[in-house]
Amino acid sequence: AGHDLSSLELVTFGGAPAPMVLAGRIRESLGAMPGQGWGMTETSATCTSHSGRDYLARPASCGPALPVSRLKIIKDGIEQPPGVAGELWAFGPNLVKGYWNRPEASADSFHDGWLKTGDLAMLDDEGFCTILDRALDMLIRGGENIYCAEVENVLSQHPAVADAALVGLSHPYLGEVPAALVRLREGAEVSEAALRAFAAERLAAFKVPVQVRFSPEALPRNAGGKLMKTALRRMFEA
Repeated sequence: AGHDLSSLELVTFGGAPAPMVLAGRIRESLGAMPGQGWGMTETSATCTSHSGRDYLARPASCGPALPVSRLKIIKDGIEQPPGVAGELWAFGPNLVKGYWNRPEASADSFHDGWLKTGDLAMLDDEGFCTILDRALDMLIRGGENIYCAEVENVLSQHPAVADAALVGLSHPYLGEVPAALVRLREGAEVSEAALRAFAAERLAAFKVPVQVRFSPEALPRNAGGKLMKTALRRMFEA
């Protein structure tokens, strides 16, 4: 507010998943187009690119593969059709050949030039990729898969929420159950019950957090901006 942003055309970001609402907020508040992408150190940082109207139309996606790259979804050793979740594999000249002096790790992660990313994802009919979760971060509640990013995106849509993270808590019968840690926007107020009700209107019942805790400080993230789930779990144990 109070600044001339008419020359601003594109706002890009990366390093960690962004809430779905961010693309629209950039367009509405700044008058610029949003842009992001997905990649790993092993893919030379960038492997997909997503910006402009494509991003506004698919705010949950990280975009299609770069022109030099290819993506596929593998589940139980079989390539999956569009709309089916599985592990994301990447291919292209931007991939490293392996890990330095780590032949066993290289053999485990690289197959015929393809990289097993460890990310759970889906591709649509046009090749746009949506990252669902890290394979190790996915929760399984009584046999049902819960993708943390989906629940975090829903919580972040609440106008009082600035940031949200979902973790799994041990449960004697269900294996684990989802719990959320939320940081509110400055001056905003909302109760745990109201947030759980907000989530229940948008998610299947088994995905709704059984607990919501509020953090007065920024949620712990690493240098790349990714949520540190181990530290978050410890907050629930305290």
